[in-house]
This record gives sequence, structure tokens and C-alpha cells, in this order.
Amino acid sequence: MELRSQKLRKIAPELDPLRLGTGWKPEDLSKPQIIIESSFGDSHPGSGHLLELVEEARKGVAVAGGHGARYFCTDICDGEAQGHDGINYSLPSRDMMANMIEIHANATPFDGGVFIASCDKSMPAHLMAVGRINIPSVVVTGGVMDAGPDLLTLEQIGKYSAMYERGEISKEQMDFYKHNACPSCGACSFMGTASTMQIMAEALGLMLPGTALMPATSTDLKAAARRAGEQAVWLAKNDLTPSKIVTMESFENAIMVHAAISGSTNSLLHIPAIAKEFGFDLDAGTFDRLHRGAHYLLNIRPAGEWPAQFFYYAGGVPRIMEEIREMLHLDVMTVTGKTLGENLEELKKNGYYDKCQEYLDQWKLKREDVIRPFDRPFGTDGSIAILKGNLAPDGAVVKHTVVPKEMFEAILRARPFDCEEDAIHAVLTHEIRPGDAVIIRYEGPKGSGMPEMFYTTEAIASDAELGASIALLTDGRFSGASKGPAIGHISPEAAEGGPIALVEEDDLIEVSIPRRILRIVGVKGERRTEEEIERILSERRKAWKPRKSRYTHGVLKLFADTAVSPMKGGYME
Repeated sequence: MELRSQKLRKIAPELDPLRLGTGWKPEDLSKPQIIIESSFGDSHPGSGHLLELVEEARKGVAVAGGHGARYFCTDICDGEAQGHDGINYSLPSRDMMANMIEIHANATPFDGGVFIASCDKSMPAHLMAVGRINIPSVVVTGGVMDAGPDLLTLEQIGKYSAMYERGEISKEQMDFYKHNACPSCGACSFMGTASTMQIMAEALGLMLPGTALMPATSTDLKAAARRAGEQAVWLAKNDLTPSKIVTMESFENAIMVHAAISGSTNSLLHIPAIAKEFGFDLDAGTFDRLHRGAHYLLNIRPAGEWPAQFFYYAGGVPRIMEEIREMLHLDVMTVTGKTLGENLEELKKNGYYDKCQEYLDQWKLKREDVIRPFDRPFGTDGSIAILKGNLAPDGAVVKHTVVPKEMFEAILRARPFDCEEDAIHAVLTHEIRPGDAVIIRYEGPKGSGMPEMFYTTEAIASDAELGASIALLTDGRFSGASKGPAIGHISPEAAEGGPIALVEEDDLIEVSIPRRILRIVGVKGERRTEEEIERILSERRKAWKPRKSRYTHGVLKLFADTAVSPMKGGYME
């Protein structure tokens, strides 16, 4: 088989001199050429250390007889974008990164790739690009940061910030938490979107087994990056492309793992967008179907007890897969050139679990303290539910594993706000009372880029009175770290004239997680029949006028003009 790079060298005589001018040696030109794409940059802790992994992957490529070329497209940090309009760029950045990686890989010839990322948007962006460019590829994830003193982790900062705003802790305490929550590089140490998407990359079969969500400071991660470089050359020589590995069954495996780990709700934006690039139509209903009856096993924050580094100590993705083995398609192909089932058997034999146990022993923990056995789950209905009704005809998502049981069935009074800033002010100043439904609208993809409602969810979850007596409903989204009664991705969004735009003060909202219901059932505090509600909404719709877009130019205008519904993945059509 003639490699793609060698075919194109014959067509484009400028390739050789330009690569020699870049620092390649003449003997490198005839080797398998591997793009090493990463989100390295001084952008945040999840990307600041990735150059080390790039260099390790490059060494692995060289050992296997190839030549690695480094390409970079750094990402933004959702945490650093919080509290201001910078968060509006978060979801659009995913699609922009995927576009840039596509350009890097397709504008010049490469025979294979190593794709290295860590965080919320860079991980799905790289996975989307891998599906789109379809060259032999291995994914390496940048792992997770260490926890701070007393196992302090970043997702607790939102809670402490709300406590500080209410005068419950001192400035000195707040400063201590801020100065110690991120003691190293790596993704934030909880089962947020970054950690979830690292796990999804392995669950799809695109990573070497057991390498997702390692501690970023560990030597194990560097060794994994080097092995990935070697494997990329093997894949290139054998023409094993992502389209030959990832199937619909691979996505079903990933969703079953998602249920077992209580993964981030943002995965409902990212996994359908990734599936689209591989040629599959996967919507939120698939999540709801597969989560029903699924066993939730992971004791990792924010739903559980331990920081995310303990996930690897307990055996990582392979251990989760062993526990839910009967629910998986074990015959799917992976980047090892072997099936998932073969990989799991090999890990048992090569000492992988013994090494993991050594890490647990240092903390005097058992594997079951972090990853429960299948027959002793935390729950048996997965971790997310898709709610529908006249408020969300196309659906809405809730992570029910972090919702107080008191809020699983409720009738609430609507308190609508047209932006998050007004809503959080109302929460912090106690204008919101038990029994209210805080509605934040015009925050969907077309409304404002679909930012996270992180501060509002934390303000509610950290309030002893409100945390179990109100709900937050939005056409925006949440941080993967969010806890409490939060329902997001309400579709159609307000900017498209969805019913959430028609809600008025003191409408009655019914929430039922077990029955998967989200609907308006009353007006001015009084119950009405379905027919009456339908008639009232019809009258309101006649009076509703579309808002002029906030954006007249740039990326956010492009995203607002082209983004599809959150229920489809929120990608740019």
C-alpha cells in the first residue's frame, strides 16, 4: 500500500523543499508522516502541559519509523470565561477548533495522526475532527489535575463564591480556596465535561485502553503518549481509519459508560455532534433510552465523594466496562487493532489492575470505594433524563443523580428572566422563594451562543432553603460540575419562539423526572386544562415578537445563524 503522503509528494514538488525548510531531514520525507495535533497553549491548566505529551508522542512516532509534525490550535477555558460574556464563545469554539484541525490535516498530506487534548471543548473538537478527516488516528487525553488541600477541587469554588457573596465565609477563606483549588495542570478534578469527554474518547475505541483521565502529573501519562505515537504509525501502515473503528455500536457503548459514570449533560451536545461527523444520526432520545435501567456506579464528584484522579486509581474506563460488560458490544474494533473484548482480556493479564491498586493502597481505599460493583449501584436509572411537554416540545435534559429527591415531582411558580444576570441577582437577594421555577431564557445557541448557567446553579445548590425547593429551567446549558435541580437545553429555544419564550410570571410549571414531563399546567397560579393552556399559549404566540440578534458580526453571529437545536448537538449546520 502506497502511503498518501508519498502519492502527494509526486504531485506537489514544492512539498519536499518546504518541509526541509521547516527542519525535516531528507530521510524523513519517505517515512510515514504523522500529524501531532494538540490544544497546547498557555490558555488554562488543561492545555498548559500538553507540549510534554506532544514531544512524547513525537518520540513514539520516531521509534516506530515515522516522522511527527506538531500542529497547535489552543482552546479557551470555560472556567476563565465565567461571569462575563466570554462564556458565550465557549460552545462556538468547539466547532471552530474542529474546522481548524480539519484544515491542518487536509491542507497538507499526512498518513496518520495523534490528537491530544484535555478539556470541555477541545476534546469534542478533536473527536469531531477525527471523524471528519478520517485518517488513521489515536487520541491522547491530557489527564486530570491533582486535588488541593483536603482534596479541594475547582467545582467547589462556585459554592464558596455564593457563600462569600452571602457573607457566610470571610475574604481570607475565599482567597485560600481560590489559591489552592488548581495545584497542577490537567483537566478540573471532577466528573465535569472535560473528564466525561476524555472517558468518551476511550469508550469510543479511539484511545489506547486504560489511558483516559490519568493524573496529569503521572509518568504513566507520558508513557501512554509515547505508545500512542508508535500506534499511530502502525495504524497508518495498516490503513485502519476511524471510520473502520467507530460504529453506531461504539456510540452505544460510550453512552452506557456515560450512564455508569454520571457524565456531564454537555455530552448531549457533544456526542451527537461527533456522531454526525462519523455519519450517524444520534439524538438525545438515544441517551434517554439507554440510560433507563442503566446502573450508575461512580463515586466521583460532583455527584460522588472523590476527586477525579481516583477514577484512574480504581481502574478507569476498563473497570467501568468490566462492571457493565453485559451491556456492551464487545466485538467493536478499537485503535489497538483488536476488539474491545480482546482489549479487556489483555488488561487482566498484563498487570494493569495491579498497578491501579497500588495507587489506591496509598490512600487506603478499595476499588469499590470509587467504582461500585454492578450489583451494588448508586442508582439503576442511569444519570440523565430527557423531559418533554408543552414547555419543551423537542426536549430538555436533567442530570437526575444530582437533583434532590424532593424535586423529582413538583408544581412550581414561574419566575422568568431574559438573561442570567437578572436571575442570579434574584437568587442571591432572596427574591426567589421556595416553590419557584427560575426560568432563564434567550441563552440558547441562537440567543447568545448557549453559555453555561454555572453561577446560578451553584448559588441555588449552595442555598440550604432553595436547593431542594426550586428548579432552574433554561434554554442554555450547565457546567458539568453543576448540582441541584437544574433542567437545561430546553428546545426549541426562546430565540426561535419556543414555548419558553411565552412563559409569564406565576404560570404553573410541572416537573416530573420519573414520567419525563416538563410542561405548563396553570396560569396566574391556577391550574388549567390542557386545552386552555394550548389556547393561552396560542394567543401569547401571536403577540410574541422575535428579538433582534445580539450579534451583528464575527463568530457569534455566524454561530447564531447556523447552529442547530441543542437536542441535535448544537453544531453549526
